[in-house]
Amino acid sequence: MNIVLDEGYLFGIGAFETVAVYDRPVFLDRHLARLAETLEFLGIQSRVTEDEVSAYLEEKNIRAGVLKIVVSGENKLFLTRENHYTRKDYERGFVMDFSEVRRNESSPFTYHKTLNYGECILEKRRAAARGLDEVVFLNGRGEICEGAVSNVFFVRKGEIFTPKLSCGLLPGIMRGYVMECCDVEERKIFPDSLGEFEECFVTNSLMGIMPVSRLGAYEFAKRDTIRRLQEKYRTICGGVLFP
Repeated sequence: MNIVLDEGYLFGIGAFETVAVYDRPVFLDRHLARLAETLEFLGIQSRVTEDEVSAYLEEKNIRAGVLKIVVSGENKLFLTRENHYTRKDYERGFVMDFSEVRRNESSPFTYHKTLNYGECILEKRRAAARGLDEVVFLNGRGEICEGAVSNVFFVRKGEIFTPKLSCGLLPGIMRGYVMECCDVEERKIFPDSLGEFEECFVTNSLMGIMPVSRLGAYEFAKRDTIRRLQEKYRTICGGVLFP
């Protein structure tokens, strides 16, 4: 694999997508559309097509796992690995806390999946060192934004809520899916209001819909809405990620 040291690898001017594969890449059209939007934002002319992805997966005989697509001005990479989320993760639910790092809701990079991703990775590693599964960022106004590698949702009496895009978050592929298949209210949510919710879950393309058992000082015991969402998503990914 030959990599050109372009602006992507010198300054983070590049984009990536991480796609779940279960016989086929899940939501590939949505991932490629978001990738194209980010590349346009960065001023990069290169694009990735579904035919390129299919050819790569066929050549490598990949039927399940994770596909990572990385694009910069002079590079286009396809990488694969195993999906590390397990049945036990879904059974116990994530234990999370708030990050001390604040998300910059005024930065355009916040809203795109670029190679400027180091802050998320470092916070995810710090969380693991503390025995946590994930951390959640607040913005400069103290509003809940998103997890280091996930979007976050809350449920009250069967109604689903998630932070507004303007709070400062990456619009995840799974976030979009949940908002399309359910009535979801986007609103500003503060940490001190979490006691009013009975359920909490996080989403990304690899974990799908992950229950949260605790966020900071707040515990979430119910999973009724989460289970209904998981059942809907099961038909798309074949149930591999679910208990």
